[in-house]
Amino acid sequence: MSLKELNEAKKANKISCGIKQVLKLAKKKKLGKSSRVFVCRDTREEVLKELENAGVEFEVLKNKRDISRELELDFDSEVFLIK
Repeated sequence: MSLKELNEAKKANKISCGIKQVLKLAKKKKLGKSSRVFVCRDTREEVLKELENAGVEFEVLKNKRDISRELELDFDSEVFLIK
């Protein structure tokens, strides 16, 4: 179901990609209760630790390549945020 949600958020232009964006919002305490963070199954361990240290809760999805393909992205990302 979460890939479907990511697809819908992308169409509504309510998605951000990347660890820097998520950490920046977490640091400013601007991750709202409705915000959801997703990581890929093959996300690097140091990225997961950064998210955990920042107190960001996240859900794990498929691998990067599959997610990028399903979202029709021309790049790979390990972290996705639905605003």
